[in-house]
Amino acid sequence: MDKSQAQQKILRLRNEINQHDYQYYVLAQPSISDYEYDMLMKQLEALEAKFPELASDDSPSKRVSGEPTKNFRTVPHRKPMLSLSNTYNEAEIRDFDRRVRGLLNEGETFEYVCELKIDGVAMSLIYENGSLVRAVTRGDGEQGDEVTNNVKTIRSLPLALDTDDNQLKNIEIRGEIYYPRKEFDKLNDERSAAGEAPFANPRNSAAGTLKLQDARIVAKRPLRMFCYYLDGLSDGSTPAESHFSALETLKKLRFPVNPNAKRCKNVDEVIEYWQKWGAEKDQLPYEIDGVVVKINSFEQQQRLGFTAKSPRWAIAFKFATEQAETVLQDIQWQVGRTGAVTPVAHLEPVLLLGTTVKRATLHNVDEIERLGVRIGDTVIIEKGGEIIPKIIRVVAEKRPANSQPYQPPQHCPVCGTQLVRPEGEVALICENVSCAAQVAGRVTHYASRKALDIEGLGEKVVELLLNNQLIQDYGDIYFLKSEDIAGLERMGEKSAENLLSGIAASKEKPLSRLIFGLGIRFVGEGAAKLLANHFHSIDKMMAANVAEIAEIDGIGEKTAESIRDFFSNEENLQVIEKLRSAGMPFSEAAPEPSGETDERF
Repeated sequence: MDKSQAQQKILRLRNEINQHDYQYYVLAQPSISDYEYDMLMKQLEALEAKFPELASDDSPSKRVSGEPTKNFRTVPHRKPMLSLSNTYNEAEIRDFDRRVRGLLNEGETFEYVCELKIDGVAMSLIYENGSLVRAVTRGDGEQGDEVTNNVKTIRSLPLALDTDDNQLKNIEIRGEIYYPRKEFDKLNDERSAAGEAPFANPRNSAAGTLKLQDARIVAKRPLRMFCYYLDGLSDGSTPAESHFSALETLKKLRFPVNPNAKRCKNVDEVIEYWQKWGAEKDQLPYEIDGVVVKINSFEQQQRLGFTAKSPRWAIAFKFATEQAETVLQDIQWQVGRTGAVTPVAHLEPVLLLGTTVKRATLHNVDEIERLGVRIGDTVIIEKGGEIIPKIIRVVAEKRPANSQPYQPPQHCPVCGTQLVRPEGEVALICENVSCAAQVAGRVTHYASRKALDIEGLGEKVVELLLNNQLIQDYGDIYFLKSEDIAGLERMGEKSAENLLSGIAASKEKPLSRLIFGLGIRFVGEGAAKLLANHFHSIDKMMAANVAEIAEIDGIGEKTAESIRDFFSNEENLQVIEKLRSAGMPFSEAAPEPSGETDERF
């Protein structure tokens, strides 16, 4: 194949891959299998490697940068990304409508466009000569952080624009990057299982993901974006005459646009739209916190203008969430199985959404510092989609005169070991693996449903066994005797038999379950499967160095270092030997190749 033929095939493959990305990520209508998609990508990568002069930054093969971003540079916005004024009730939205009418000519007609207010991270995308060259966060509205490499991994966004219109080749797009609800729940389950602090909400997970230095990790997280703004880069360049027509142009350019935007003739229709989505918001696969209401005509928007802080032609019509005011009585710290020490707020009991609330989540030290919360403070708590309520702010004017800034603990509340905070992490860590709370947590985790699934070995039974010194770690459970268990409080012969049967059955579980059950920090259920599929043996995994482990697709260097640290710890090695002598299977045969690939479509 000569260079000319290669160029033609490269262009065809790029167009084909871009089309399939659009069909899957924007239209949700995939037309090929994972395997077929992967083969197209491999062909493209091979050709670009053979003819490097034909490679370009807007190729779909270049979505994921191999080079980490050490620092995110600050970039000024072309036009300020202003915040919107907001309201929570119908009376104020009618006041907004009256203000608009008063500012326009008497009797002048206009219409609104209503859109769902996505609870995510505002982003500006700059396209020059049809290629995505820059992605910048909102920041303070005047300037933000450039996160181009990370945003390029979002497959619903075109890297190159498919248009012959020169005016549309140099444009700015704005929108909201978000983390889908279902995937957010899965991410937090994995983080909790791996001993990492869970994200507070989908918005925080999106923001945190965008600031990761390694785009390869970002690419594995399912960030999405809805676009709602289109502007030409040239002065006086207006690619559309109204907001709704701009949304239609964005769709034609294959940008993801929220399908629920609606033109409303009057304020009554706006209120109906707000009421509808207020009732249905929990059914959406992403989080929204209200409705954005805009004057449709750009010419009328221009005449209405701006205040110092926000446009006069738009307002955020937000949904009220039920809140309650109470007093923070104490902050207590819980120690997890991996040593992560996390804060829980203990509150003066208060009624919220029909239930009495006594506790609220504070997530981590950063959240305590962000809120500036102190013991004795009056706080506002809120219960949205979360099971546990959260503190959203402090009522500063009610703060006691003698209050003192809260100081996080320096030592483990269970064993007294000095706490550390690893660089780049939000959790405080107790490094004493013999800490009673960690031991109990590790045994409970080992027996949990997604690990070895040992029926009858729940949290209370684990405490009984530990308190009666029948076990010191999960390796000891395989040497328990029926008479030892039957003699415990609330146990008996039948309970002892059932527990021993469950322990014996754990030896039949797949290798990935055992790896997950070991409780290695950062090794969740998914990582355990990757490790089992790669090594097929505990011993081979123990012998591997950090570089060898980190080479596994889906296992980062931080996880690899954690695995190496785990198997370098003498106490952990003693537990491993107990498992070996108990007859736990440490290896399994590699599966026969099936030709299948991981599910993507």
